[in-house]
Amino acid sequence: MPPATHAYLNGTWIDAPSAALPVWDAGLVLGATISEQLRSFGGKLFELPRHLERLERSLALIDVPLPQPRGTLAEIATELLERNLAGLPAGTDLGLAILVTPGPYATMAAGAEPQPTLCMHTYPLPYRLWAGLYATGQPLVVTEVRQVPAACWPREIKCRSRMHYFLADREAARREPGARALLIETSGEVSETATANVLAWFANEGLVSPPRDLILPGISLAVTSELAAELGIPCRERVVTVDDIVHADEVWLTSTPYSLLPVNRINGRPIGSGRPGPLFARMLAAWSRRTGIDIAAQASRESGV
Repeated sequence: MPPATHAYLNGTWIDAPSAALPVWDAGLVLGATISEQLRSFGGKLFELPRHLERLERSLALIDVPLPQPRGTLAEIATELLERNLAGLPAGTDLGLAILVTPGPYATMAAGAEPQPTLCMHTYPLPYRLWAGLYATGQPLVVTEVRQVPAACWPREIKCRSRMHYFLADREAARREPGARALLIETSGEVSETATANVLAWFANEGLVSPPRDLILPGISLAVTSELAAELGIPCRERVVTVDDIVHADEVWLTSTPYSLLPVNRINGRPIGSGRPGPLFARMLAAWSRRTGIDIAAQASRESGV
């Protein structure tokens, strides 16, 4: 697939390779970047209004104004996707990133106008990273790296300050190739992974998510909860321990790029049978109906898996 050819930076359409932040931007100096990751299904951005609502909420929490009204941002994102899908094979979908920073860091950019930086770009979805996991499952490892305490910044902020995610996933991969890190609080409760919310299914209880104040309020998590309700599957939030995860009947990860993945083991111990469970298959089918795309088949086809 050829690379995307357009990006949007501070009010200007530019060639994607030219999209760059100056080295004195606070997003680079401090890692103070608010981000949203979207993807398209069938050439349409999925849940765009919800992503923009969360973007505005995250920016308000760090006292940075929304660079453009939500309606304008929606128009820019939609046009960017259309520009970069033009000429690509029918059925192609793309990821789309929205990045907002506070703008120039005053200590390093004396005299620069203090206004937020806004960048949008698209990218090919790396289906190869997850295409086979719908059938086999994703292993998780509990690492020594813990979740950043909620007192450091509100969990509902979706930001790029993610060194702990990076270190946790590095540790997990060293301990088990292909594994991802399951982050827990310093007090021991399950939080999330570096890229996904975690859900556990208990036949005698229903679908369980860690409490909202311990996790990023994922858009895909919200969609999964809605689909579960449509299927008559009870859902609740409560504190989840690693022991709970180990003894769950099924465990899932939900995130924008792949929508829903099964977890096959944690710390080398199988979840249930160690294979994707029957409820996962029902929920993935519900996801495919919602998006209008056979999600697993698209990933398999596009990745060659």
